[in-house]
Amino acid sequence: MLKKGNKLYSILTGTCPKCHNESMYIDKNPYHLGSLFEMRERCSHCNTKYKIEPSFFYGAMYVSYAVGIAFAFAAFVIAYLFIGTSLVNTFIAIVGTMIGFLPLIIRLSRNIWINFFIGYNAKAAKIS
Repeated sequence: MLKKGNKLYSILTGTCPKCHNESMYIDKNPYHLGSLFEMRERCSHCNTKYKIEPSFFYGAMYVSYAVGIAFAFAAFVIAYLFIGTSLVNTFIAIVGTMIGFLPLIIRLSRNIWINFFIGYNAKAAKIS
C-alpha cells in the first residue's frame, strides 16, 4: 500500500511532490484531453511552485520516451508471449496501447520529472 512520504505515491497519484496533500492538476482525470496539461501554479497547502522555470516540463519528454517504451514492451510481452498473437497483431496491440495510454504516459512522465527535483518534506505536509 502506498503511503505519503514515498515518491511513488506522488508519481502515481499526481499529488504535490513536497507535501503529498493536493493534486498538481486542475482535473485529475488525464483522459479529459482538454485539460490534460492544465496544472495549478502552486500547491495551496505548502506553496510549492510546480513550474520551477519556464519550459520546465520539456524535460518530461525524455521521461515519456522511457515510460512509453515500458508500456510498449508490456504490450509486446502480453500480446506475443502470453497470448501468442502473430507479429502483425502484436504490432497493432503495441500501437493501440501507445495511443490508448498516451494521456496517462504524459501525466506519469510529468509526475516523475517533477519528483526528480522536489522531494517530500514531512514538515511541509503538516503545515495547515
